[in-house]
Amino acid sequence: MKKRTKMLTLAVSVVMVLVCIVGGTLAWLTAESDEVVNTFTSSDIEIELKETKGGKRHEFKMVPGHTIDKDPVVTVTDSSEDCYLFVKLEKSNNFDEFLTYKMAEGWTELTEGNGVYYRIVRRADEVKSFSVLKDDQVVVEDEVTAEMMGALTDATRPTLTVTAYASQLYKNNTEKFTPVEAWRNVNPAAAGN
Repeated sequence: MKKRTKMLTLAVSVVMVLVCIVGGTLAWLTAESDEVVNTFTSSDIEIELKETKGGKRHEFKMVPGHTIDKDPVVTVTDSSEDCYLFVKLEKSNNFDEFLTYKMAEGWTELTEGNGVYYRIVRRADEVKSFSVLKDDQVVVEDEVTAEMMGALTDATRPTLTVTAYASQLYKNNTEKFTPVEAWRNVNPAAAGN
């Protein structure tokens, strides 16, 4: 029995020595990498709408058959993500009796007759400022008479209101919003447009 215990003790000792040797060797073959810190920042789209004509109140005198300088320009800032850029032109009820305009090149009407136009602007684009009106002007209709203009009050003067909006271009890494979906992103009330 003593011999058996000695043999067992010797065997356990040999195994322990082997484990220590192998374990020590394994410790020498380990490594640790440097940290990689991922910082996620926010993205955004910023736009600006400016008009330099017409003074602070943007009031213009109508003369039948004449053009009136109007230069609304929409700019997408350089740090902005790819986007749909929209402009909405809202005319007073009597606007078409007195004035007319055409859209500047590059704008596409969203839905027939709703006054919303769009274009795609990419972050890599060099040009990010766009005129809204063709030749930066509106035209007073030839048929406008002195009597028509004389009948106007502060409440009934024709107006043209321009508002700019932007919405991200992509839903995810590969799929674009449609122009209508993008318009709904910035104007949820437009679900019918």
